[in-house]
Amino acid sequence: MTDARITVKQGDITKTEVDAIVNAANSSLLGGGGVDGAIHRAGGPAILEECYRIRERQGGCKTGEAVITTAGKLPAKYVIHTVGPVWNKGSEEEKTLLKNAYINSLKLAMENEVATVAFPNISTGIYRFPKKVAAEIAIDAVKAFLRKNRSIKQVVFVCFDQENYELYTSMMAEE
Repeated sequence: MTDARITVKQGDITKTEVDAIVNAANSSLLGGGGVDGAIHRAGGPAILEECYRIRERQGGCKTGEAVITTAGKLPAKYVIHTVGPVWNKGSEEEKTLLKNAYINSLKLAMENEVATVAFPNISTGIYRFPKKVAAEIAIDAVKAFLRKNRSIKQVVFVCFDQENYELYTSMMAEE
């Protein structure tokens, strides 16, 4: 069943106007490559400053977990940083950790009264998660969460590359 609250677009997540964007962070929360680096650069130093405070308080962010900071100069109000798993052999644990990254991000969004959320394609870059497997997990996790929770009004999958965009749009159309 298609959920009208889920949309897919291709583009730059740092320019997406939503209440919160999700960052595919690393456990250090200190920025990095890919979408993580782009979010830190576009959002400015305020994001990193809050990440430092989180690190002092809890020592980073574990795989599958999520933390929230300001969005700095971004058009969003918040950045939800989540750590996706590195693809190793495609174990059930890796798949569960990726699902948890989406679910815990949405839980944190709800706790902070976020109505609109944008997700990148978590773990599909340098963490080498196969794009099709990651897309299936992402879509299933978000749909399951939204079935039980009505406070989130819109989830946008923001695909940076054409391959992910085509995967997500075709999978959403199959529903």
